[in-house]
Amino acid sequence: MDIEFVAPGAAAPAKSAVARIVFEGEAHDGAVAQAVAASRFTGGKGQTLDILAPQGVDAARLVLVGAGKRDAFDAIGAEHAAATAYNAVKASGLEALVVEGAGGAELAAHAALGVRLAAYRFDKYRTKEPADKKPSVAMTRVITAEADAALAAFAPLADLADAISFTRDLVSEPPNVLYPAEFAKRVKALETLGLEVEILGEAEMAKLGMGSLLAVGQGSIRESQLVVIRWNGADDKSAQPVAFVGKGVCFDTGGISIKPAEGMEDMKWDMGGAGAVAGLMHVLAGRKAKVNAVGILGLVENMPDGNAYRPGDVLTSMSGQTIEVVNTDAEGRLVLADALWYCQDRFKPKFMVDLATLTGAIIIAIGNDLAGCYANDETLAGNLLNAAKAEGEGLWRMPLPDAYNKQIDSMIADMKNTGGRPGGSVTAALFLQKYVNGVPWAHLDIAGTAWKKPSTVPTIPDGATGFGIRLLNRMVQDQYEG
Repeated sequence: MDIEFVAPGAAAPAKSAVARIVFEGEAHDGAVAQAVAASRFTGGKGQTLDILAPQGVDAARLVLVGAGKRDAFDAIGAEHAAATAYNAVKASGLEALVVEGAGGAELAAHAALGVRLAAYRFDKYRTKEPADKKPSVAMTRVITAEADAALAAFAPLADLADAISFTRDLVSEPPNVLYPAEFAKRVKALETLGLEVEILGEAEMAKLGMGSLLAVGQGSIRESQLVVIRWNGADDKSAQPVAFVGKGVCFDTGGISIKPAEGMEDMKWDMGGAGAVAGLMHVLAGRKAKVNAVGILGLVENMPDGNAYRPGDVLTSMSGQTIEVVNTDAEGRLVLADALWYCQDRFKPKFMVDLATLTGAIIIAIGNDLAGCYANDETLAGNLLNAAKAEGEGLWRMPLPDAYNKQIDSMIADMKNTGGRPGGSVTAALFLQKYVNGVPWAHLDIAGTAWKKPSTVPTIPDGATGFGIRLLNRMVQDQYEG
Protein backbone atom coordinates (compact mmCIF):
# COMPACT_ATOMS: atom_id res chain seq x y z
CA MET A 1 0.00 0.00 0.00
CA ASP A 2 1.54 3.28 -1.14
CA ILE A 3 0.76 6.19 1.20
CA GLU A 4 0.78 9.90 0.32
CA PHE A 5 -0.08 13.03 2.30
CA VAL A 6 -1.37 15.87 0.13
CA ALA A 7 -2.71 19.37 0.81
CA PRO A 8 -6.36 20.13 0.03
CA GLY A 9 -7.14 21.01 -3.59
CA ALA A 10 -4.92 18.43 -5.28
CA ALA A 11 -6.50 16.49 -8.14
CA ALA A 12 -7.55 12.97 -7.20
CA PRO A 13 -5.67 10.03 -8.75
CA ALA A 14 -7.26 8.18 -11.64
CA LYS A 15 -9.77 5.45 -10.76
CA SER A 16 -10.15 6.63 -7.18
CA ALA A 17 -12.77 6.80 -4.47
CA VAL A 18 -12.99 9.70 -2.06
CA ALA A 19 -13.74 8.74 1.53
CA ARG A 20 -15.01 11.66 3.59
CA ILE A 21 -14.89 11.26 7.38
CA VAL A 22 -18.04 12.82 8.85
CA PHE A 23 -19.47 13.16 12.33
CA GLU A 24 -22.84 12.74 13.99
CA GLY A 25 -25.14 15.75 13.71
CA GLU A 26 -23.24 17.46 10.90
CA ALA A 27 -25.13 19.00 8.00
CA HIS A 28 -24.44 18.11 4.37
CA ASP A 29 -24.98 20.01 1.13
CA GLY A 30 -26.62 19.31 -2.19
CA ALA A 31 -26.63 15.78 -3.58
CA VAL A 32 -24.82 14.47 -0.52
CA ALA A 33 -27.57 15.81 1.75
CA GLN A 34 -30.19 14.16 -0.49
CA ALA A 35 -28.37 10.82 -0.34
CA VAL A 36 -28.08 11.02 3.45
CA ALA A 37 -31.75 11.95 3.80
CA ALA A 38 -32.71 8.89 1.75
CA SER A 39 -30.65 6.53 3.94
CA ARG A 40 -30.17 5.50 7.53
CA PHE A 41 -26.73 7.02 7.66
CA THR A 42 -26.25 9.24 10.74
CA GLY A 43 -22.48 9.54 10.96
CA GLY A 44 -22.26 6.92 13.71
CA LYS A 45 -19.00 5.02 14.18
CA GLY A 46 -18.46 2.41 11.50
CA GLN A 47 -21.32 3.53 9.26
CA THR A 48 -20.69 4.03 5.55
CA LEU A 49 -22.70 5.45 2.70
CA ASP A 50 -21.38 4.78 -0.81
CA ILE A 51 -22.74 7.07 -3.54
CA LEU A 52 -21.80 8.10 -7.04
CA ALA A 53 -19.52 11.09 -6.75
CA PRO A 54 -21.60 14.28 -7.09
CA GLN A 55 -20.53 17.31 -9.07
CA GLY A 56 -17.45 18.91 -7.54
CA VAL A 57 -15.94 15.65 -6.28
CA ASP A 58 -13.01 14.62 -8.44
CA ALA A 59 -13.43 10.85 -8.20
CA ALA A 60 -15.59 7.97 -9.36
CA ARG A 61 -17.30 7.42 -6.01
CA LEU A 62 -17.80 9.19 -2.71
CA VAL A 63 -17.94 7.17 0.51
CA LEU A 64 -19.15 8.87 3.66
CA VAL A 65 -17.59 7.27 6.73
CA GLY A 66 -19.14 7.84 10.12
CA ALA A 67 -16.77 8.64 12.98
CA GLY A 68 -19.24 9.29 15.81
CA LYS A 69 -19.08 12.47 17.87
CA ARG A 70 -16.49 15.00 16.74
CA ASP A 71 -15.32 15.83 20.28
CA ALA A 72 -14.50 12.16 20.89
CA PHE A 73 -12.50 11.73 17.66
CA ASP A 74 -8.93 10.65 18.39
CA ALA A 75 -6.03 8.74 16.84
CA ILE A 76 -7.75 5.37 17.16
CA GLY A 77 -10.93 6.91 15.72
CA ALA A 78 -8.94 8.15 12.72
CA GLU A 79 -7.44 4.71 12.21
CA HIS A 80 -10.80 2.97 12.37
CA ALA A 81 -12.53 5.48 10.09
CA ALA A 82 -9.84 5.22 7.41
CA ALA A 83 -9.74 1.43 7.73
CA THR A 84 -13.51 1.30 7.36
CA ALA A 85 -13.22 3.39 4.21
CA TYR A 86 -10.59 1.07 2.78
CA ASN A 87 -12.67 -2.02 3.56
CA ALA A 88 -15.67 -0.43 1.81
CA VAL A 89 -13.83 0.06 -1.50
CA LYS A 90 -10.90 -2.36 -1.49
CA ALA A 91 -12.42 -4.80 -4.00
CA SER A 92 -14.41 -2.21 -5.97
CA GLY A 93 -12.12 -2.23 -9.01
CA LEU A 94 -10.91 1.26 -8.17
CA GLU A 95 -7.18 1.69 -7.68
CA ALA A 96 -6.81 4.55 -5.20
CA LEU A 97 -8.43 5.83 -2.02
CA VAL A 98 -8.48 9.50 -1.02
CA VAL A 99 -9.24 10.13 2.66
CA GLU A 100 -10.67 13.55 3.56
CA GLY A 101 -11.52 14.98 6.96
CA ALA A 102 -8.98 13.19 9.16
CA GLY A 103 -7.63 16.50 10.48
CA GLY A 104 -4.11 17.65 11.36
CA ALA A 105 -0.78 15.90 11.06
CA GLU A 106 -1.11 13.40 13.89
CA LEU A 107 -4.63 12.29 13.03
CA ALA A 108 -3.79 12.13 9.33
CA ALA A 109 -0.79 9.91 10.11
CA HIS A 110 -2.98 7.57 12.14
CA ALA A 111 -5.54 7.47 9.32
CA ALA A 112 -2.74 6.22 7.06
CA LEU A 113 -1.76 3.63 9.68
CA GLY A 114 -5.36 2.43 9.77
CA VAL A 115 -5.30 1.78 6.03
CA ARG A 116 -1.92 0.04 6.23
CA LEU A 117 -3.19 -2.32 8.91
CA ALA A 118 -6.53 -2.99 7.21
CA ALA A 119 -4.84 -3.73 3.88
CA TYR A 120 -2.79 -6.60 5.28
CA ARG A 121 -3.29 -9.90 3.44
CA PHE A 122 -1.63 -13.28 3.74
CA ASP A 123 -2.05 -14.62 0.22
CA LYS A 124 1.31 -16.20 -0.63
CA TYR A 125 -0.24 -19.66 -1.07
CA ARG A 126 -3.16 -18.59 -3.26
CA THR A 127 -2.72 -19.66 -6.87
CA LYS A 128 -6.03 -18.23 -8.07
CA GLU A 129 -8.71 -15.93 -6.76
CA PRO A 130 -11.95 -14.52 -8.21
CA ALA A 131 -11.37 -11.04 -9.59
CA ASP A 132 -14.22 -9.56 -7.54
CA LYS A 133 -12.60 -10.79 -4.30
CA LYS A 134 -9.09 -9.53 -4.92
CA PRO A 135 -8.30 -6.07 -3.52
CA SER A 136 -7.77 -3.47 -6.22
CA VAL A 137 -6.87 -0.40 -4.15
CA ALA A 138 -3.07 -0.10 -3.99
CA MET A 139 -2.58 3.57 -3.08
CA THR A 140 -4.00 5.83 -0.39
CA ARG A 141 -3.80 9.60 -0.33
CA VAL A 142 -4.62 11.36 2.94
CA ILE A 143 -5.68 15.00 2.60
CA THR A 144 -4.36 17.31 5.29
CA ALA A 145 -3.26 20.94 5.50
CA GLU A 146 -0.17 19.70 7.39
CA ALA A 147 1.12 17.26 4.76
CA ASP A 148 4.84 17.52 5.57
CA ALA A 149 4.25 17.17 9.31
CA ALA A 150 1.93 14.22 8.68
CA LEU A 151 4.61 12.46 6.66
CA ALA A 152 7.08 12.91 9.53
CA ALA A 153 4.53 11.69 12.08
CA PHE A 154 3.82 8.65 9.94
CA ALA A 155 7.46 7.43 9.90
CA PRO A 156 7.38 5.62 13.30
CA LEU A 157 3.85 4.40 12.55
CA ALA A 158 5.12 2.88 9.31
CA ASP A 159 7.75 1.03 11.37
CA LEU A 160 4.93 -0.18 13.62
CA ALA A 161 2.88 -1.36 10.63
CA ASP A 162 5.91 -3.21 9.24
CA ALA A 163 6.42 -4.97 12.57
CA ILE A 164 2.76 -5.95 12.90
CA SER A 165 2.80 -7.31 9.34
CA PHE A 166 5.93 -9.31 10.17
CA THR A 167 4.18 -10.88 13.15
CA ARG A 168 0.97 -11.51 11.23
CA ASP A 169 3.00 -13.32 8.59
CA LEU A 170 4.65 -15.53 11.22
CA VAL A 171 1.37 -16.40 12.88
CA SER A 172 -0.38 -17.05 9.55
CA GLU A 173 2.23 -19.44 8.16
CA PRO A 174 1.27 -23.12 8.01
CA PRO A 175 3.07 -25.35 10.51
CA ASN A 176 4.81 -27.42 7.85
CA VAL A 177 6.55 -24.19 6.81
CA LEU A 178 7.06 -22.39 10.13
CA TYR A 179 8.60 -24.80 12.63
CA PRO A 180 11.04 -23.75 15.39
CA ALA A 181 14.21 -23.59 13.27
CA GLU A 182 12.47 -21.67 10.47
CA PHE A 183 10.96 -19.23 12.99
CA ALA A 184 14.41 -18.68 14.46
CA LYS A 185 15.87 -18.16 10.97
CA ARG A 186 13.33 -15.46 10.17
CA VAL A 187 14.08 -13.66 13.41
CA LYS A 188 17.82 -13.94 12.75
CA ALA A 189 17.21 -12.03 9.51
CA LEU A 190 16.10 -9.04 11.60
CA GLU A 191 19.74 -8.36 12.39
CA THR A 192 19.61 -6.10 9.33
CA LEU A 193 17.62 -3.69 11.55
CA GLY A 194 20.42 -3.59 14.12
CA LEU A 195 19.16 -6.32 16.43
CA GLU A 196 21.48 -8.96 17.88
CA VAL A 197 20.02 -12.47 17.60
CA GLU A 198 21.37 -15.56 19.34
CA ILE A 199 19.90 -19.03 18.80
CA LEU A 200 20.27 -21.85 21.33
CA GLY A 201 19.61 -25.41 20.22
CA GLU A 202 18.68 -28.42 22.31
CA ALA A 203 22.27 -29.23 23.29
CA GLU A 204 22.83 -25.73 24.68
CA MET A 205 19.50 -25.79 26.53
CA ALA A 206 20.27 -29.21 27.99
CA LYS A 207 23.54 -27.85 29.41
CA LEU A 208 21.54 -25.06 31.04
CA GLY A 209 19.16 -27.57 32.61
CA MET A 210 16.02 -26.56 30.70
CA GLY A 211 14.24 -29.85 31.34
CA SER A 212 10.81 -28.23 31.33
CA LEU A 213 11.01 -26.58 27.90
CA LEU A 214 12.85 -29.49 26.30
CA ALA A 215 10.26 -32.02 27.45
CA VAL A 216 7.54 -30.34 25.39
CA GLY A 217 9.44 -30.71 22.13
CA GLN A 218 10.91 -34.16 22.62
CA GLY A 219 8.09 -35.86 20.68
CA SER A 220 8.79 -33.81 17.55
CA ILE A 221 11.37 -34.41 14.84
CA ARG A 222 11.80 -30.62 14.77
CA GLU A 223 14.47 -29.37 17.17
CA SER A 224 13.37 -26.92 19.84
CA GLN A 225 15.03 -23.50 19.87
CA LEU A 226 15.51 -20.66 22.31
CA VAL A 227 15.96 -17.32 20.55
CA VAL A 228 17.53 -14.35 22.33
CA ILE A 229 16.95 -10.95 20.68
CA ARG A 230 18.75 -7.85 21.95
CA TRP A 231 18.27 -4.18 21.14
CA ASN A 232 20.76 -1.80 22.77
CA GLY A 233 19.32 1.60 21.98
CA ALA A 234 19.96 3.41 25.26
CA ASP A 235 22.83 5.88 25.51
CA ASP A 236 24.27 3.61 28.20
CA LYS A 237 24.63 0.25 26.46
CA SER A 238 25.19 -1.45 29.82
CA ALA A 239 21.97 -0.08 31.36
CA GLN A 240 19.50 -2.59 32.78
CA PRO A 241 17.19 -3.79 29.99
CA VAL A 242 13.46 -4.31 29.81
CA ALA A 243 12.51 -7.86 28.84
CA PHE A 244 9.76 -9.68 26.98
CA VAL A 245 9.24 -13.44 26.77
CA GLY A 246 7.06 -15.24 24.23
CA LYS A 247 5.49 -18.69 24.10
CA GLY A 248 6.30 -20.14 20.69
CA VAL A 249 4.53 -23.47 20.27
CA CYS A 250 4.68 -23.64 16.48
CA PHE A 251 2.10 -26.42 16.45
CA ASP A 252 0.22 -27.89 19.38
CA THR A 253 -1.45 -31.26 19.03
CA GLY A 254 -1.81 -31.47 22.79
CA GLY A 255 0.78 -34.25 22.79
CA ILE A 256 -0.23 -37.52 24.43
CA SER A 257 -3.22 -35.62 25.92
CA ILE A 258 -4.26 -35.05 22.33
CA LYS A 259 -6.73 -32.35 21.34
CA PRO A 260 -10.00 -33.06 19.47
CA ALA A 261 -9.60 -33.02 15.69
CA GLU A 262 -12.08 -30.17 15.18
CA GLY A 263 -10.23 -26.89 15.13
CA MET A 264 -6.78 -28.41 15.62
CA GLU A 265 -5.60 -26.71 12.43
CA ASP A 266 -5.83 -23.42 14.30
CA MET A 267 -3.05 -24.54 16.62
CA LYS A 268 -0.52 -23.18 14.14
CA TRP A 269 -1.04 -19.86 15.91
CA ASP A 270 -0.09 -21.18 19.34
CA MET A 271 3.17 -19.30 18.80
CA GLY A 272 1.36 -15.94 18.80
CA GLY A 273 3.13 -14.78 21.96
CA ALA A 274 6.57 -15.37 20.49
CA GLY A 275 5.37 -13.74 17.27
CA ALA A 276 4.34 -10.63 19.20
CA VAL A 277 7.67 -10.42 21.04
CA ALA A 278 9.52 -10.72 17.72
CA GLY A 279 7.31 -7.96 16.29
CA LEU A 280 7.94 -5.74 19.30
CA MET A 281 11.70 -6.08 18.92
CA HIS A 282 11.23 -5.35 15.19
CA VAL A 283 9.51 -2.01 15.88
CA LEU A 284 11.90 -1.00 18.67
CA ALA A 285 14.80 -1.44 16.27
CA GLY A 286 12.91 0.08 13.35
CA ARG A 287 12.21 3.33 15.16
CA LYS A 288 15.57 3.32 17.02
CA ALA A 289 14.00 3.27 20.47
CA LYS A 290 16.15 4.81 23.22
CA VAL A 291 16.08 1.73 25.43
CA ASN A 292 17.91 -1.54 26.02
CA ALA A 293 15.51 -4.43 25.46
CA VAL A 294 15.66 -8.21 25.42
CA GLY A 295 13.23 -10.59 23.75
CA ILE A 296 13.23 -14.32 24.57
CA LEU A 297 11.35 -16.80 22.37
CA GLY A 298 10.78 -20.39 23.47
CA LEU A 299 10.11 -22.30 20.23
CA VAL A 300 8.85 -25.89 20.23
CA GLU A 301 6.40 -28.31 18.63
CA ASN A 302 4.15 -30.40 20.88
CA MET A 303 3.76 -33.71 19.06
CA PRO A 304 2.82 -37.27 20.12
CA ASP A 305 5.29 -40.03 19.30
CA GLY A 306 7.14 -42.79 21.11
CA ASN A 307 9.53 -40.25 22.63
CA ALA A 308 6.88 -37.73 23.70
CA TYR A 309 6.59 -36.69 27.30
CA ARG A 310 3.70 -38.29 29.19
CA PRO A 311 1.15 -37.54 31.87
CA GLY A 312 2.81 -38.73 35.07
CA ASP A 313 6.32 -37.65 34.10
CA VAL A 314 8.28 -35.46 36.53
CA LEU A 315 10.40 -32.72 34.94
CA THR A 316 13.24 -30.71 36.45
CA SER A 317 13.21 -27.09 35.30
CA MET A 318 16.20 -24.77 34.96
CA SER A 319 15.26 -23.24 38.32
CA GLY A 320 15.65 -26.65 39.97
CA GLN A 321 11.94 -26.85 40.76
CA THR A 322 10.22 -30.09 39.77
CA ILE A 323 6.96 -30.41 37.88
CA GLU A 324 4.55 -33.35 37.75
CA VAL A 325 2.95 -33.49 34.31
CA VAL A 326 -0.75 -34.25 34.56
CA ASN A 327 -1.74 -32.99 31.12
CA THR A 328 0.65 -32.64 28.16
CA ASP A 329 -1.68 -30.05 26.63
CA ALA A 330 -0.72 -27.64 29.41
CA GLU A 331 2.59 -27.21 27.62
CA GLY A 332 2.99 -23.46 27.14
CA ARG A 333 3.66 -22.83 30.81
CA LEU A 334 6.42 -25.48 30.71
CA VAL A 335 8.10 -23.58 27.87
CA LEU A 336 7.75 -20.24 29.64
CA ALA A 337 8.99 -21.58 32.98
CA ASP A 338 12.50 -22.11 31.66
CA ALA A 339 12.43 -19.09 29.35
CA LEU A 340 11.45 -16.75 32.21
CA TRP A 341 14.06 -18.18 34.56
CA TYR A 342 16.77 -17.92 31.89
CA CYS A 343 15.77 -14.33 31.14
CA GLN A 344 15.97 -13.09 34.71
CA ASP A 345 19.06 -15.17 35.53
CA ARG A 346 21.09 -13.91 32.57
CA PHE A 347 19.86 -10.35 31.97
CA LYS A 348 18.65 -9.09 35.39
CA PRO A 349 15.95 -6.96 33.69
CA LYS A 350 13.93 -4.06 35.11
CA PHE A 351 10.84 -6.15 34.49
CA MET A 352 9.63 -9.10 32.45
CA VAL A 353 6.40 -9.29 30.45
CA ASP A 354 5.47 -12.62 28.93
CA LEU A 355 2.89 -13.09 26.17
CA ALA A 356 1.25 -16.42 25.52
CA THR A 357 -1.78 -18.00 23.92
CA LEU A 358 -1.88 -19.89 27.17
CA THR A 359 -5.40 -20.98 28.11
CA GLY A 360 -8.85 -21.48 26.67
CA ALA A 361 -10.03 -20.54 30.15
CA ILE A 362 -9.22 -16.85 29.57
CA ILE A 363 -11.62 -16.86 26.59
CA ILE A 364 -14.37 -18.37 28.74
CA ALA A 365 -13.69 -15.72 31.39
CA ILE A 366 -13.46 -12.51 29.33
CA GLY A 367 -14.18 -13.40 25.69
CA ASN A 368 -12.29 -12.76 22.47
CA ASP A 369 -11.81 -8.99 22.63
CA LEU A 370 -9.74 -8.82 25.82
CA ALA A 371 -6.44 -10.31 26.93
CA GLY A 372 -5.92 -11.19 30.56
CA CYS A 373 -3.25 -9.27 32.48
CA TYR A 374 -1.68 -10.83 35.58
CA ALA A 375 1.03 -8.92 37.43
CA ASN A 376 3.02 -8.99 40.65
CA ASP A 377 3.81 -5.26 40.44
CA GLU A 378 1.26 -2.44 40.52
CA THR A 379 3.37 0.08 38.59
CA LEU A 380 3.99 -2.36 35.75
CA ALA A 381 0.32 -3.37 35.67
CA GLY A 382 -0.74 0.28 35.52
CA ASN A 383 1.70 1.06 32.74
CA LEU A 384 0.41 -1.88 30.69
CA LEU A 385 -3.24 -0.98 31.19
CA ASN A 386 -2.67 2.68 30.31
CA ALA A 387 -0.75 1.77 27.16
CA ALA A 388 -3.40 -0.74 26.14
CA LYS A 389 -6.14 1.89 26.48
CA ALA A 390 -4.15 4.44 24.47
CA GLU A 391 -3.53 1.95 21.65
CA GLY A 392 -7.02 0.44 21.54
CA GLU A 393 -5.90 -3.05 22.59
CA GLY A 394 -8.22 -4.60 25.17
CA LEU A 395 -6.50 -5.66 28.40
CA TRP A 396 -8.20 -6.71 31.63
CA ARG A 397 -6.48 -7.04 35.02
CA MET A 398 -6.91 -10.50 36.52
CA PRO A 399 -6.29 -11.71 40.10
CA LEU A 400 -3.45 -13.82 41.47
CA PRO A 401 -4.99 -15.25 44.67
CA ASP A 402 -2.44 -17.21 46.68
CA ALA A 403 -5.08 -19.69 47.84
CA TYR A 404 -5.45 -21.00 44.29
CA ASN A 405 -1.88 -22.33 44.46
CA LYS A 406 -3.34 -25.34 46.27
CA GLN A 407 -4.82 -26.47 42.96
CA ILE A 408 -1.35 -27.02 41.51
CA ASP A 409 0.10 -28.78 44.55
CA SER A 410 1.59 -32.18 43.66
CA MET A 411 1.89 -35.28 45.81
CA ILE A 412 5.31 -36.19 44.36
CA ALA A 413 6.86 -32.98 42.96
CA ASP A 414 7.03 -29.27 43.71
CA MET A 415 3.96 -28.58 41.58
CA LYS A 416 1.63 -29.94 38.90
CA ASN A 417 1.45 -28.36 35.49
CA THR A 418 -2.30 -27.72 35.68
CA GLY A 419 -4.84 -27.20 38.41
CA GLY A 420 -7.89 -28.36 36.45
CA ARG A 421 -10.78 -26.38 35.02
CA PRO A 422 -11.71 -24.01 37.89
CA GLY A 423 -9.86 -20.74 37.40
CA GLY A 424 -7.70 -22.33 34.72
CA SER A 425 -6.15 -19.10 33.48
CA VAL A 426 -5.46 -17.98 37.05
CA THR A 427 -3.69 -21.20 38.07
CA ALA A 428 -1.63 -21.07 34.87
CA ALA A 429 -0.46 -17.58 35.82
CA LEU A 430 0.28 -18.73 39.38
CA PHE A 431 2.39 -21.54 37.90
CA LEU A 432 4.41 -19.01 35.91
CA GLN A 433 4.86 -16.79 38.95
CA LYS A 434 6.84 -19.59 40.60
CA TYR A 435 9.53 -18.98 37.95
CA VAL A 436 9.76 -15.25 38.63
CA ASN A 437 12.28 -14.67 41.37
CA GLY A 438 11.35 -11.25 42.69
CA VAL A 439 11.50 -9.43 39.35
CA PRO A 440 8.55 -7.15 38.45
CA TRP A 441 6.56 -9.34 36.07
CA ALA A 442 3.36 -9.43 34.08
CA HIS A 443 1.76 -12.25 32.12
CA LEU A 444 -0.54 -11.47 29.19
CA ASP A 445 -2.80 -14.38 28.25
CA ILE A 446 -3.61 -13.54 24.62
CA ALA A 447 -5.40 -16.76 23.68
CA GLY A 448 -8.53 -14.86 22.68
CA THR A 449 -6.85 -11.94 20.93
CA ALA A 450 -3.95 -13.35 18.85
CA TRP A 451 -6.30 -14.60 16.11
CA LYS A 452 -9.65 -13.16 15.02
CA LYS A 453 -12.23 -15.00 12.94
CA PRO A 454 -14.38 -13.13 12.33
CA SER A 455 -12.71 -9.87 13.24
CA THR A 456 -14.74 -7.05 14.76
CA VAL A 457 -12.03 -4.38 14.34
CA PRO A 458 -11.67 -2.60 10.97
CA THR A 459 -7.86 -2.42 11.21
CA ILE A 460 -7.60 -6.20 11.71
CA PRO A 461 -8.50 -8.51 8.82
CA ASP A 462 -9.64 -12.01 9.71
CA GLY A 463 -6.73 -14.07 11.02
CA ALA A 464 -3.55 -13.05 12.81
CA THR A 465 -3.79 -9.77 14.72
CA GLY A 466 -0.32 -8.92 16.03
CA PHE A 467 -1.97 -8.16 19.39
CA GLY A 468 0.39 -6.86 22.05
CA ILE A 469 2.92 -5.15 19.83
CA ARG A 470 1.18 -1.79 19.97
CA LEU A 471 0.58 -1.68 23.69
CA LEU A 472 4.10 -2.82 24.60
CA ASN A 473 5.72 -0.42 22.14
CA ARG A 474 3.62 2.39 23.61
CA MET A 475 4.50 1.42 27.18
CA VAL A 476 8.22 1.36 26.39
CA GLN A 477 7.97 4.70 24.60
CA ASP A 478 6.00 6.42 27.36
CA GLN A 479 7.71 4.97 30.43
CA TYR A 480 11.12 3.48 29.77
CA GLU A 481 12.99 5.37 27.07
CA GLY A 482 15.77 7.65 28.20
